[in-house]
Amino acid sequence: MAELLLTVDTSTPAGSVALTSGESLIGEFLLRGPGTHSDYLLSHLHRLLADVGAVPSQLDGFGVVIGPGSFTGLRVGIATVKGLALALDRPVAPVSSLQTLALNVPFASHPVCALLDARKKEVYAGIYRWEGGLPMALGEERVLSPEKFLESAGEEAIFIGDGALAYRTLIVRQFGSRGHFLPGPLNLPRASAAAILALNRFRAGETESAQTLLPRYLRLSEAEIHWSRKNPGTPIRG
Repeated sequence: MAELLLTVDTSTPAGSVALTSGESLIGEFLLRGPGTHSDYLLSHLHRLLADVGAVPSQLDGFGVVIGPGSFTGLRVGIATVKGLALALDRPVAPVSSLQTLALNVPFASHPVCALLDARKKEVYAGIYRWEGGLPMALGEERVLSPEKFLESAGEEAIFIGDGALAYRTLIVRQFGSRGHFLPGPLNLPRASAAAILALNRFRAGETESAQTLLPRYLRLSEAEIHWSRKNPGTPIRG
């Protein structure tokens, strides 16, 4: 029997939710609108299930994008999934926003550079190459200046994500015709793509409980930076 998974992505302003049965997409909502994810995420979840005639108790598990990305957005999505998974006693498969983005370029012949705008003149960045039907990471995901990232981006690459759009002029200046870009909508991570990664982790037994699920920010939040400055040498807990 195919696994019925509900997957959530709130890593960027374009939040989405998807319901999948095995490899098949049943339904998906994606919205980049005014307000925050907390304004519409739950209503989209309820509507998606209602529209396809499903109820939460039928779910086998959840997928959720844990970062990197918007701190506030990630907290909303992860908290929502944690609450549902705890109530239903279901496992959760955490996935990367950058690997999710790389899925928008299936079977690419060049490395895929997934970039999300991290503000502060930095990007969240990961480089992927397609192997065995999935984009596999070449090294660690990082947060750094776009100039520094481009030093390690290779000779020719595909650039994707709102970070690629924000720094397109810089990329073109350095790569010229060796830098490739995607049409606008393909620069958004989607829950339906994250669901593919979640399913693979689900089947491999690489899931977590609601209690252990945590976001992956890659850098300190403003509150943590403020704490560190006021309390030098004191570790941040919790």
